[in-house]
Amino acid sequence: MSVKWLKEPEDQDYPAAAAYLSLLVPPQDVKLVVKALRKAPVTVQKAKDILRASRLDLLDESNAHVRSDLAKIHKGEKLSPILLVRGDLVSGVPLHIADGYHRVCASYHTDENTDIPVKVADFPTRNA
Repeated sequence: MSVKWLKEPEDQDYPAAAAYLSLLVPPQDVKLVVKALRKAPVTVQKAKDILRASRLDLLDESNAHVRSDLAKIHKGEKLSPILLVRGDLVSGVPLHIADGYHRVCASYHTDENTDIPVKVADFPTRNA
């Protein structure tokens, strides 16, 4: 069974990403990252690579949100692309899944090599 995807993230994905990011960075940075996510092109990454880079655990299929996304996949419904904030290998900062963690996990359960459309933004740099 293959996962089907929308061409672009849904409108509600950006406020969801902002809510998550607001727990990590000040409001002015949240605005800059969300603006960058909106402008970023959609590219494709493997489910397994997204999880590895984020250092997040794979959620079990029994998780309510993962189960819901798996049901959508089995019905042939399209999922929304994932919103990511790039990590930094040198400083040890992992990739952040700003929106779509459950969709990544559901896709991984379908096939760890699932191609997932993503938008990736870099975190704004601060001048020293």
